[in-house]
Amino acid sequence: MYANEAYPQSTFERIVENCRRRGLRMAGVLQHPVCSDTAGHCDVVLEELTTGVRTDLFEDRGSGARGCRLDVAALAEVNGQVARSLDSDPEILILNKFGKVEAEGRGLLDLVAIAVDRGILVVIGVPIRNLKAWRNFAGGMSVEFSSDPSEVADWLNRSFPVAVAQSPEPASC
Repeated sequence: MYANEAYPQSTFERIVENCRRRGLRMAGVLQHPVCSDTAGHCDVVLEELTTGVRTDLFEDRGSGARGCRLDVAALAEVNGQVARSLDSDPEILILNKFGKVEAEGRGLLDLVAIAVDRGILVVIGVPIRNLKAWRNFAGGMSVEFSSDPSEVADWLNRSFPVAVAQSPEPASC
């Protein structure tokens, strides 16, 4: 969970890095902000974690455009990419956001259901404004963390313990 408009970018980057260090098979997306103008307006690019393919998530409708710029076709494309990656038997699915579209029952939401059905653990960012919708969807089957990276790291340690190298037995005389 995170405060509205305060996406925990570094937390998700750490989660992905932690999973890579552990050698976990991942599916999902990592969000990257792209701030391309002097006014500080940022768009979002989603990186599909198994292929590295990056997809622009917002339409460029010009400087005078108002309203939601989410490119639903691009989101559907990402959904298809991640759905295909679920066939490679990942251990964890990482999704950047349970956003407005997911709260309405669309977007990447079906990926969560597929993963849960297959026994794949899921990490998803939920802004506070969508927490009620998330809880309704999850039906009590989720564990909630703040955006503190140590909370998620502790959960990863419990869920995917790293094997500790055994010291060789001393030679007997």
